[in-house]
Amino acid sequence: MKKKHWFIWLLLPALFFTVGCKDDNGDPDPVWQATPYDFEIPIGFPTRLNIPDDNPLTVEGVELGRYLFYDGRMSGRTHPDSLMSCASCHRQERAFDLGADHPYYTDPDGRPWGLTGIKTPHATLPLFNLVWNHEGYLWNGMIHKGNTNLGSVAYNIPALPEYHMKNIESLVWMGIAAPHEMHGHPDRTVALFQTITDPDYPKLFERAFGTPEITYERMSKAVAQFIRTIVSSNSTAHKAWRGEANFTDMERMGWMLFMTEEGADCFHCHGGDGSPLMTTHLFYNNAKDTCFTGVCANPRDRYAVTGNERDRGAFKATSLINIEHQGPYMHDGRFATLDDVIQFYNSGLKYSEYAHPLMHKLFPPYYNGMSLNPIQLQQLKAFLLSLTDNELLTNPKYSNPRPDNPFFISW
Repeated sequence: MKKKHWFIWLLLPALFFTVGCKDDNGDPDPVWQATPYDFEIPIGFPTRLNIPDDNPLTVEGVELGRYLFYDGRMSGRTHPDSLMSCASCHRQERAFDLGADHPYYTDPDGRPWGLTGIKTPHATLPLFNLVWNHEGYLWNGMIHKGNTNLGSVAYNIPALPEYHMKNIESLVWMGIAAPHEMHGHPDRTVALFQTITDPDYPKLFERAFGTPEITYERMSKAVAQFIRTIVSSNSTAHKAWRGEANFTDMERMGWMLFMTEEGADCFHCHGGDGSPLMTTHLFYNNAKDTCFTGVCANPRDRYAVTGNERDRGAFKATSLINIEHQGPYMHDGRFATLDDVIQFYNSGLKYSEYAHPLMHKLFPPYYNGMSLNPIQLQQLKAFLLSLTDNELLTNPKYSNPRPDNPFFISW
């Protein structure tokens, strides 16, 4: 089966920039043209991509986005103690998640903090394969195409079209402005980038957008383009499914447990449709907590977005690709290790009226979990570890473009 190559073409008004005048010699000004990004969809992955019409992928936009992703001056500051980049909390060596070994995470409740020391509402989420997410971003899916809110009074962000809450672009201004992250303001960040004496940025902006002008909208679009190109598809499991590698006996038995209701029963929320994404991108109350009417009141759960009573205590089912590197686990980071997570699903489920119907293991003959024996637990873990994509962790096209520059940081 051949891999599919999808060429993401810009609309003509965005792709071509022509100045309607001539130079001193009477020759027409050159036409600017960005290069469509050749996005390769891995075998077996969905062909429907979440790319806004007003921000298609281009080679130049992705390159600019990679620079900005790692630039600590996105905080709007230059002092070494005040630098913070997107990569500060989304590290390539941790599958673009934070990782429990990060200095921002030293608290047992699993929540890191930003420049102010204020803790984040939730644990971080990894940033790979987001181009296939159509169900909303963040743990509760607050960022989605149907969200009509603009700006933030709490963050002092005006209600302007560029400060929407619809897609990955929205996460850029939120990361800059949130007091538990960069604790800055997009205006200050743009003003700084307009004044820094960096010879690369004017050229990067001009190549990506036709002129060297630096604006927040351009910055957010470039970062979002880069994030959409971060693809993880080369784990041992993916290669085995493609016929390029073989599972070990332990991994194969773990996969069988994963895919059966009589076994671990993981597949409903993490790839039950056969998707190699290893998630439905949907939201579930997975029986972590006792959750009854009047008791279950998390201000940032799925219910806070939908108003649907059935969504109380529900959070996103994250992708299990690279799960080995995504600790601490759950929306609140309550589990430090993958073994803790497996033990929770094996014997720690708590019944409530809001637990999702797919949590079959709450009922007889199981009552509170998978009830796997020690050998089966080892087999399940072996399969989960086979989902690690080591190529993602070191792929140079996703790495820091200026590792020797003190302003470019990954934590």
